[in-house]
Amino acid sequence: MINTENFEFEGTYHIFSHVNGTEVIFREPSNYQFFLKKVEKYILPIAYIYAYCLLPNHFHLLLRFKNFDDVNSENEHQFLMKHFGNLLNAYAKAYNKKYNRKGALFLNAIKRKKISDEKYLLKVLHYIHNNPINHGLVNKIDQWKHSSYNSYLNSEKESKLNRKEIMRYFDSVEIFRNYHKSTIEYDFLNFE
Repeated sequence: MINTENFEFEGTYHIFSHVNGTEVIFREPSNYQFFLKKVEKYILPIAYIYAYCLLPNHFHLLLRFKNFDDVNSENEHQFLMKHFGNLLNAYAKAYNKKYNRKGALFLNAIKRKKISDEKYLLKVLHYIHNNPINHGLVNKIDQWKHSSYNSYLNSEKESKLNRKEIMRYFDSVEIFRNYHKSTIEYDFLNFE
């Protein structure tokens, strides 16, 4: 079951949200880029992003929150959630205006699962990057342009991702690539 525990500073989380109903949240390539710009604006100031995957009807983020000494620890969750609320609201308002639609775009609030250990972190990383294959959108992981996977393969290219933190688990890009090609059971992730 998805954990609805409060966000904590310096906690690592798998975060995701789904479209409300049967619509899509990304209709065209510019939508994906616009969403990433909003992530950069609202989430990068509060978190290190390790991985992401944007699909037509949902998205995934793998991140670790920064520490904010000037925020009361009792308000950590509200402080961090406010940034996600701003992200989803800003995207939904622009999307609704562009496509002349009304109403909620995202299904409820974001879902989240705290990452408890290194093994779980790497399985979530694998899951997020393989999501386009799992949903039948592409045949090969590097064919999907709206995830962080290719950024890891092109490490010379500048990125807003915290690739260094993830790559310390892999001795080379080739090992990273082979890990993503391996088969992993996801039943333990329990995303209901």
